[in-house]
Amino acid sequence: MSALRRRMIRDMKLRNLRPATQTQYLLCVRKMAEHYCCSPAKLNEQQVLDYLHDASERRGLSPSTLTVYMCAFKFLYKVTLRQPEKASSLILPQRIHKLPEVLSGTEVQRLLASIRSHKQRTLATTMYAAGLRVGEACRLTVDDIDSQRMLIIVRDGKGGRNRFAMLSNRLHQLLQEYWRAVRPDPPYLFPGQRPGTTLTRSAVQQTLAKAARQCGIKKHVTPHLLRHTFACHLLEMGTDTRVIQVVLGHRSISSTQLYAQVSRGLISRSMSPLDLLDSEKAKLFG
Repeated sequence: MSALRRRMIRDMKLRNLRPATQTQYLLCVRKMAEHYCCSPAKLNEQQVLDYLHDASERRGLSPSTLTVYMCAFKFLYKVTLRQPEKASSLILPQRIHKLPEVLSGTEVQRLLASIRSHKQRTLATTMYAAGLRVGEACRLTVDDIDSQRMLIIVRDGKGGRNRFAMLSNRLHQLLQEYWRAVRPDPPYLFPGQRPGTTLTRSAVQQTLAKAARQCGIKKHVTPHLLRHTFACHLLEMGTDTRVIQVVLGHRSISSTQLYAQVSRGLISRSMSPLDLLDSEKAKLFG
C-alpha cells in the first residue's frame, strides 16, 4: 500500500466517512493513477479535468457516477494532499431527477410469490413492508425487531442515522414464521453463507431480477424499487407526507414529495378545474 493511499484512508476515517464511500473514493483515485501511470500527487489541474472529460465522453459515466469521481478528487486534493488549486475547477454536474418507477399491488404479490428462497422472500417482503434500503434490511438483527411497540429499529442508515420503521402485524407474523422455520445464525436475521456475514446486495438484486423474469414483470426491478413502491403505496393510502418522510429517513421533505408525481391513484382521483366550471365551486377561480 502506497503512502498516499494510507494517508487518504487515515483522513477518511478521521472524518468518519462511511466504509462504502471510502471504497468508492479509493477506487476512483486508483483508476486515475492507472490511467496516467503515475501518482495523483504529480498531476496538474488540467490533467484531472482531462481525465474526467475522457471518462464522461468515452466511458459514458452517468452524472451520479461522475459526481462520485469529483468528490473523491476534491477530497484527495483538498484534504489529503492539501493542494486545493488542483480541485478548484471541479464543479459537480447537474443531476437529472428521474421519476421513480413503482410496482402495482398485484405486481408486488406476483414478485414476492416468485421468490423460492424463504430467506430471500422474507427479506424482500421486509423491504417492501417497511420501506427499507437493501443494506438496512440485510443488517437487521433479532434485537432490531421491537415486538412490544411494533417497530423496526433501523441502525446506521444512510448518513449514519438511526430511525424507526413500521412493523405491520402481517410482517411481524411472517418474521416469526421465518424465524421458526429457518433459525438463522445470530446475530443477523438474514445471514450470508459465511458466519458473521449478511446476505449481499448483489445476491438480493439477482434474486429479484430472476423473480421478475419468472413472473413476467417487464419493469427494471431492483431492491430500491420496493422502497419506492412502499412510499408510493403509502401516499395512495392517504398517509401524511411528513409521516412518510420520517419512516423513509429522508432529510428533506422534497425527496418524499417526489412520490406524488408518480402516484397514479392520487392523480386519477384529482379533479380537473374544467369539471367545476359549471358548478358553484367555479367561484374559487374568480
